[in-house]
Amino acid sequence: DWGVGRQRYWGCPIPVIHTDEGLKTVRDENLPVTLPEDIVIDGSGSPLVGHSDFADTVDPDTGRPAIRETDTFDTFMESSWYYARFASAFSNDAMLDQNANYWLPVDLYIGGIEHAILHLLYARFFHKVLRDLDLVVTDEPFKKLLTQGMVLKDGSKMSKSKGNTVDPQELIDRYGADTVRLFIMFAAPPELSLEWSDDGVAGAHRFLKRLHTLVTEHVGQGNHSTSHMPELDELSDPARDLYRKLHETISKVTDDIGRRYHFNTAIAAVMELTNSTMKFKAATESDWLVLSEVIETLIILMSPITPHISQHLWSQLGNGDSLIDMNWPTVREDALTRDTVTLVVQVNGKLRGRIQVAADTDEERVLKIAREDPGVAKFLEGMIEKKAIVVPKKIVNLVVASQ
Repeated sequence: DWGVGRQRYWGCPIPVIHTDEGLKTVRDENLPVTLPEDIVIDGSGSPLVGHSDFADTVDPDTGRPAIRETDTFDTFMESSWYYARFASAFSNDAMLDQNANYWLPVDLYIGGIEHAILHLLYARFFHKVLRDLDLVVTDEPFKKLLTQGMVLKDGSKMSKSKGNTVDPQELIDRYGADTVRLFIMFAAPPELSLEWSDDGVAGAHRFLKRLHTLVTEHVGQGNHSTSHMPELDELSDPARDLYRKLHETISKVTDDIGRRYHFNTAIAAVMELTNSTMKFKAATESDWLVLSEVIETLIILMSPITPHISQHLWSQLGNGDSLIDMNWPTVREDALTRDTVTLVVQVNGKLRGRIQVAADTDEERVLKIAREDPGVAKFLEGMIEKKAIVVPKKIVNLVVASQ
């Protein structure tokens, strides 16, 4: 049971009239019941009770005087199924049409945690009813829920009464919208609360200035080549490393944004790639080709986070097309392979060293190199090796005991 009546003006009128014979629903031809616009709201009680033009009506069956219901529906009556109505916005003769089945269920539903109980509960109630009425075919309204955290200042929720609010417009006027966007997305994952930091905003601005410098300096070097990217084995070692870093970053950013919604770690990966790119010194034509591809891809990866400066830098690079029309970069799997790998070496589960070996080194050779590493060997002196565990391309663990 649900008491859905509210003694308020704001809400959908309940289509019921009180007659001598009891409650009767408003006939279909008299729907919808609309609210009067000449209402006086003075706080003295239910606003519609005293509005005779609205409240006074007649019994459609007998013609005798009747009273229209002056309560309005709880607003959950509308907000519980709006997602389906939005998908059927042009349906004028029914609650929903087939467009609802085209769009539903909602792929990703984003909202505050304060709505995660009542609203979602009611939304499921309504969706089940809509399903039972054959208005929708899906069993559930939403595939995935993301509840974003709060923005805190001095450890507490921003509040005018506490005087700890921040005016976004002032920050936008000072730093630009992209800086504010970058800070908010970098400060914390979206589902966690973030602590507002003026230093953090300034830091985000510094990074965008560095990115701008990287692009403008590259453009200043001129157009170095129109050749196609050479084969990977033709690249210099530094260029191969940077190219690998590029595709590792594409992989991580794509997953962090598209699946995990962890924009902060996606941004961190782009920052790492930016640092590596700024350290890279192009010496050959193939180096310049790699550098150009890395810089262009950097801009594309940043475009969902900082769209305005990204479009500006994209144009600076001589691209005539709009950045938003560009395809998202894809990972080149062969670029991810490494000639060498670094393995962690543990003795009885404790880190004792790291070794670098060729990627195709067999297990016996890996163990020999690990045992001979100076940082590891001293922990093996006077010990008996009981077991050796090798996790390919990751870890060597030597289990030893006293003699």
